[in-house]
Amino acid sequence: MTRTIISIDEDDKNWLAQRAKREKVPMAEIVRRAIHHMREEEAARAAFAQALQETSGIWPEGDGLRYQQALRNEWEDRR
Repeated sequence: MTRTIISIDEDDKNWLAQRAKREKVPMAEIVRRAIHHMREEEAARAAFAQALQETSGIWPEGDGLRYQQALRNEWEDRR
C-alpha cells in the first residue's frame, strides 16, 4: 500500500474524523472505502454505457419510442 498525503478542508477533516471514530476505524480506511466506492460507480456507469451502445438499434420494428408511446396510449384509453 502506498502512503499519500492530501490536503482537505477543515470541515471535511472534522467530518472524516467523526465518521472514523463512529466506525472505530482509521480515517485512512474511510478514505480508502470512498475511493473504492467511486471506482465501482465509475465502472458501473461505463458498463451501462457500453451495454446501451451495444444494444442500440436492435429493435426490429422501427422507432421503439413511438411503439412504447402507442402502448402507453392504449393503457390510458382503457382507464
